[in-house]
Amino acid sequence: MLRSVVWRAGSGLLKHSRQTVPVLWGTRAQQRWASSLPMNTVILFVPQQEAWVVERMGRFHRILEPGLNFLIPLLDRIRYVQSLKEIVIDVPEQSAVSLDNVTLQIDGVLYLRILDPFKASYGVEDPEYAVTQLAQTTMRSELGKLTLDKVFRERESLNANIVHSINQAADEWGIRCLRYEIKDIHVPPRVKESMQMQVEAERKKRATVLESEGTREAAINVAEGCKQAQILASEGQKAEQINKAAGEANAMLAKAEAKAKAIRLLSEALTQQNGNAAASLSVAEQYVSAFSNLAKESNTIILPSNTGDVSNMVTQAMAIYGSLAKTQNPKPLQNVAAVTAEAELEEKTVPEFTPQSTSSH
Repeated sequence: MLRSVVWRAGSGLLKHSRQTVPVLWGTRAQQRWASSLPMNTVILFVPQQEAWVVERMGRFHRILEPGLNFLIPLLDRIRYVQSLKEIVIDVPEQSAVSLDNVTLQIDGVLYLRILDPFKASYGVEDPEYAVTQLAQTTMRSELGKLTLDKVFRERESLNANIVHSINQAADEWGIRCLRYEIKDIHVPPRVKESMQMQVEAERKKRATVLESEGTREAAINVAEGCKQAQILASEGQKAEQINKAAGEANAMLAKAEAKAKAIRLLSEALTQQNGNAAASLSVAEQYVSAFSNLAKESNTIILPSNTGDVSNMVTQAMAIYGSLAKTQNPKPLQNVAAVTAEAELEEKTVPEFTPQSTSSH
């Protein structure tokens, strides 16, 4: 197909014919291969980031660099125009089957750049179309290696694998794939519902686990509190018992010291004049006091036959005191010996008593 166009060369406008190729895609980036080819006007100005492939008598001659270039009319012909800019291509949506037999609808965006205009012109008929088809087949192959869950989790690694596979095949075409990005992944409605149920179950599971962990932490805190309370209570009881024992020991010591002091005072008093009379008076008072407390704590008592004879009881008590004084002191006092002798004489005159049992009701 030939059509006339206007081409600007230097300061003039020239008309020339150009050859077009079939349009395979509808986007503007994908219609680049349908652009016109410049006409040989001897003096040509090549734009920046473009490479013009020139053939001389049907064979490759050279690649025109950006700027001013000269060609031989009729012999030289501009056969291909390659753009050295980064090209963005939409990869059409396609179906793929994952490793767990789930059919997915997936599309993407491909970013590439022509590194070698010679290979891009003579290595493949349509570089962009070839790279697009290679991207689709590689994407289906990589998706077949992954399960549905990994497709969503490992999109970056999936994109990297697709780029690596494309670059291995596109190296002979002079094209470098810079990156590949998956735009949308569509799953069947039933699979989507099951995924939503799975997500809800996972959230419920995490909520239950968190609740159980909270309950466990609360139980542990309560147990720790009870443990600390028991420890503190036991320490308090221990301190209380220690203090109580110390108090009782001090009390017993004070009582013992008081009793020892009383015994010393009593012994000093007995050594003085009329000490025996004072001792007899004290024994008589204790006898009367003890006799008055009879039958208060129990209803069964044992009494001697001569309970009312106070003088006899005092004499017996003084005799016991005198015998104890003899064993402890080999040289007893004269007054104690006299009291003991008197007690012995009275024991001979006083008849022995027999205990009798009485009960008070």
